[in-house]
Amino acid sequence: MQAFDRSDFARSVYIVDGMRTPWLKVRRGPGNFSASDLAVQAGRYLLARQTFTPDQLDEVVTGCVIPSSDETNISRVIALRLSCGKAVPAYTVQRNCASGMQALDSAALDIACGRYDLVLAGGTEAMSQAPLLLSREMTAWFAEWNLATSFLARFKLLTQFKLKYLNPVIALLHGLTDPIVGLSMGQTAEVIAHRFGITREEMDKFALQSHQRLAAAQDAEIFKDEINPIYDKQSLYYSFDNGLRRDTNLEKLASLKAFFDKPFGSLTAGNSSQIT
Repeated sequence: MQAFDRSDFARSVYIVDGMRTPWLKVRRGPGNFSASDLAVQAGRYLLARQTFTPDQLDEVVTGCVIPSSDETNISRVIALRLSCGKAVPAYTVQRNCASGMQALDSAALDIACGRYDLVLAGGTEAMSQAPLLLSREMTAWFAEWNLATSFLARFKLLTQFKLKYLNPVIALLHGLTDPIVGLSMGQTAEVIAHRFGITREEMDKFALQSHQRLAAAQDAEIFKDEINPIYDKQSLYYSFDNGLRRDTNLEKLASLKAFFDKPFGSLTAGNSSQIT
């Protein structure tokens, strides 16, 4: 293998524009937008204010962890819905919470090495669209059912069926659990907090500061040119990050119970990242 240094990538790379949708807090049930819906609504507005047309793009790169079941290569879906045309290649990258950053990195590398000149890159996620999965027991039972060819065989399977097979596996929680160590992201954060001596009070103060800063930024219209308002199929309008809690304070945050390590942990619903 040949080693490369910076001189091999002589071309400079520039981010010329950017746009995002509002961060919308997950409520009950699936949200009104798929991950591609969010990317397309932001992408259309972003491309509309450029001097080139979508089909002049050389490539589309999208970071996404949980695309919908009908959006496996979600970047290709986004590119086609943005009218980039069939000739523009598109691929999806996944690096958990850094997927969008990985998309930018991959796009920048393609430009730096001279493969492409103009690339659309970013990340998208609709965590409320994460599916409910069947348990391994239920999947195995279905497999046996499909193999059964006689009434007697299927009747025997029905007598073996157990209601616990219907317990769903929440893909979002399952996906956020590391199979190597068996800990979720929240549980891992508890380990890190204990290791580095980060106290519950410090977490709550940081969370409160985050809400205060977001409130100040919204009041000053800092995000006016950054956020593209979006519409759902019922023509409802979303134009700002709605996870802000203007009325929170340290007393309210301190009253919340630990979520990931009950009852001794420090991470709560108030000082953890919201699901969007």
